[in-house]
Amino acid sequence: MSEPMGLSVAQLPAVQAAEAKLLLQTYERNPILFADGEGVHLIDEQGNRYLDLLSGIGVNALGYGHPAIEEAIAHQSKKLVHISNLYYHAGQAELAARLTEMTGMDRVFFSNSGTEAWEAALKLARLYAGKQRSAGKKVGTKFLALDHSFHGRTMGSVATTEKEKYRAPFMPVMPGVAFVPFNDIAALRAAFSDECCAICLETVQGEGGIRPVSQEFFDAARELTRSTGALLIVDEIQSGLGRTGKWCAYQHYGIQPDITTLAKPLAGGLPLGAMLSTEEVASAMQPGLHGTTFGGGPLACAVAIAVIDTLKHENMLAHIQDVGGYFRAQLARLAAQHSSIVTGARGLGLMLALELRSPETAKSVAAAMMQRRILINRTSETVLRFLPPFILGKSHVDLAVAALDEILYQHAPAQTVAAHGGTQIGR
Repeated sequence: MSEPMGLSVAQLPAVQAAEAKLLLQTYERNPILFADGEGVHLIDEQGNRYLDLLSGIGVNALGYGHPAIEEAIAHQSKKLVHISNLYYHAGQAELAARLTEMTGMDRVFFSNSGTEAWEAALKLARLYAGKQRSAGKKVGTKFLALDHSFHGRTMGSVATTEKEKYRAPFMPVMPGVAFVPFNDIAALRAAFSDECCAICLETVQGEGGIRPVSQEFFDAARELTRSTGALLIVDEIQSGLGRTGKWCAYQHYGIQPDITTLAKPLAGGLPLGAMLSTEEVASAMQPGLHGTTFGGGPLACAVAIAVIDTLKHENMLAHIQDVGGYFRAQLARLAAQHSSIVTGARGLGLMLALELRSPETAKSVAAAMMQRRILINRTSETVLRFLPPFILGKSHVDLAVAALDEILYQHAPAQTVAAHGGTQIGR
């Protein structure tokens, strides 16, 4: 592999200085200024191309500059961009028809983001529990969530997010939430009671390290909630809309939740989230109890329809399964070859992870990949996360895996290098 060129610098210092002066300091940005994108590549201000294996944290499902998205934006922007939810437009019902068919749900509420969709799910669960209590059932208000969970950054979402670094600065958060060890069925059974209104989980934990929930744990959660009338709320914000090779990751398990949430790739980069529920659960909602100014606007809905139709017409779920299976196999091969610093590979479809043995190594490897103009990120301290555009090809996988192989070899302990005769592992 040729020596990597330097990162973009022409306008970057001026932008950094302006942001340092004007923006709330919420992000630790990488020192790259992007100006364009094409397919699976981002292009910086100097014209350098970067293979994007993160897709805006799972958002840009069709990559950059896709004609279906460009055409939908151009067409709808000449008509209506926003009218508020005081009036009708054709897009919401049309999009909801697609989403309910894909997910097996009955009703949809549109929001601007994933965390807002999750807030709506929590509110609906409390409403439905109240409806059941008024009918004489004993259903409480408590939520059970999982260790390593991440559901967003608004206050209700933070309350159901276990990670201390997200919760502690904002204490006290919403009360009535308890956490259960991930995939620990005994602990789940011990914590559950008729005081619970819902069990909350991600089918595949994203920020928690790309950890799929076990079939047995998922089955137990479904069984427990049905036993009392509590709800099973499944967060598919990162794993939904085809990311794992099915429209929703819970469809791999043969389980239907009562509420689910979608967002990231839904509108191809425009802000749009959705909470979906069964007809029975939706019956607890009445006009005026929840709402949004921007959620489900004409432009976002038009683009989301174009994204979904493109995924269907191009048989993208099969492609995701094929390329995702190939990618995971290559990561597993790397894990075996670099076992001194890698503990394993996991994931579903194009939601994948390579876990390293130390946070420092993971951070260094992610930075080295960026120097080679391949974009990934580190989550849960030791996990390299891969959330590429759905249009990724096997040739892109080969390029990324070859770079990872070289970088991991460079980070291997001296005794490991010696054991392999001083040659590159896997070559």
